[in-house]
Amino acid sequence: MSSPAAVAVEDRLFRALAVLRAVVLVNAVAVTIWRRDDFDRPGLTAAAVVAMVLWTGFATWAYDERRRRTLPLLVADLALAAGLLLLTPAVQGDDVTASLPGFWVMGALFAWAIHYRWVGGLAAGALLAAADLLRQDIDWSDYDNAFLLVLGGTVVGFMCGSLERMATEREVAERAAAVADERTRLARAVHDGVLQVLALVQRRGGDLGQLAGEQERRLRALIRAQDTLAPVAEGAVDLVAELTSLERRTGVTVSTPATPVELPAATAQELVAVAGACLDNIRAHVGEDAPAWVLLQAFPDRVELTVRDEGPGIAAGRLEEAAAQGRLGVAESIRGRITDLGGTAELTTGSFGTEWEFVVPR
Repeated sequence: MSSPAAVAVEDRLFRALAVLRAVVLVNAVAVTIWRRDDFDRPGLTAAAVVAMVLWTGFATWAYDERRRRTLPLLVADLALAAGLLLLTPAVQGDDVTASLPGFWVMGALFAWAIHYRWVGGLAAGALLAAADLLRQDIDWSDYDNAFLLVLGGTVVGFMCGSLERMATEREVAERAAAVADERTRLARAVHDGVLQVLALVQRRGGDLGQLAGEQERRLRALIRAQDTLAPVAEGAVDLVAELTSLERRTGVTVSTPATPVELPAATAQELVAVAGACLDNIRAHVGEDAPAWVLLQAFPDRVELTVRDEGPGIAAGRLEEAAAQGRLGVAESIRGRITDLGGTAELTTGSFGTEWEFVVPR
């Protein structure tokens, strides 16, 4: 069964074909009027032109929806084009070699190529070429025209099939990338919640029941999110208000601009999560009541978020060692989030403490 991406490509190709049908119809009508003296039976010629006009309108409507693109429709389309080629000797003089429908037969040829790929283009081209050759004495120019019909149908069909395969492969790749991004987001959320709680349990066993219940609810929500892969809600939120809520933590001071700083909800959510991850590290490695400062600065093209403490600092090589051991708190919960937002994360640490500076474009 065709993928949604392949169906979308076919729909667009048939919409383009509808425009082509209109163009070649105008050309066929204009050429017929210009060559009206070459036709021995003007009444039959006029009937053929009317048939082309009516069929073009009907085909444009019929091919517009996938459910109507059935084999009977395509057979009727091709049969009419071949029939008009075979009708040509009956309506025009013996010394005229041009066909009655002219380029109008391209509509049926390309419809088969789009719907049945190169096999359909080859079959339709061969049938139209045979009809064109049967109507007249064959010379080299007639052979050239027949060869172009076969070749053109096959090449267009091959290209249509390639476009649909490329669209399907891209859809699969985008879905895989979305799943990978969602897994990364969930891993960060689990680190920020569950793993941090497990670390606290080693020091605060008495809070195990309350913390376990809270994390159970959070994990259930995460699992539901993973099942649906729902996108983050769009819309703007005030980053100042979101960061101010961090002051509920012991020892945390938040400094922000006096005016709201509006950002997309997803960006603001990630920045607050980054600040929270930094504060969790301060609590775990500096102390439960260690003071920490969160500073937000807003500029027209970016926001700068700083998280600072006055602890002993991070030993050289400690972050790389933790990452090698599979402890990805800094790599994923902090740096990974900022990288996904298109920003930068700069760490300054020493005996004076630790300071993270995050710059994210607005």
